[in-house]
Amino acid sequence: MLCDVKDEPVRRRLLGEATRLFAERGFEGASVQEIVLAAGVTKGAMYHYFDSKDDLLHEIYGRVLRLQMERLTEIADGPGTVAERLHAAAADVIETTTANLDDSKIFFRSMHLLAPATRKTVRAERRRYHERFRDLVIEGQREGVFSDRVPAELVVDYFFGSVHHLGTWYHTDGPLTGAQVGKHFADLLLTSLGAGHVGE
Repeated sequence: MLCDVKDEPVRRRLLGEATRLFAERGFEGASVQEIVLAAGVTKGAMYHYFDSKDDLLHEIYGRVLRLQMERLTEIADGPGTVAERLHAAAADVIETTTANLDDSKIFFRSMHLLAPATRKTVRAERRRYHERFRDLVIEGQREGVFSDRVPAELVVDYFFGSVHHLGTWYHTDGPLTGAQVGKHFADLLLTSLGAGHVGE
């Protein structure tokens, strides 16, 4: 739902409180009434910004996915060899996921609870991201830079299976930063494609 810039503080507050409550109580355990009370707004105000609790959950993840799509497009269309661009894209999705870990964890834990139409929309949005990422793998395979022994689609599915698993083990106060984990994951991806390490 579109909103004016002046409306953003209320919208952000609703998203912030929804994220906190979903993290504490789960999507099913947090009511719209609790969210609006915590945000200090009325239900009418919430429904001005979001059509439903589903819409809130969708937007919690959607804002992360939009950021990741913008960054992926910039990297994929930018300078550098295909190996450098894929490495940067792989590292970036890890870093942005760990930087927004609560949002990602909440979403993947609760996605199955979304209404079918909303779930279908989200899957289509994620699919566009995965396809743009896959195009980099295909580009490298066609150039002979990456091994084509494994279809690009499977390479991408395998990699993102690891990305979606981050929420089960990664901690911001752990021994590795998100950027460090991202570099390791990107190195592993490039190595699995026969391209070795990129950069330092």
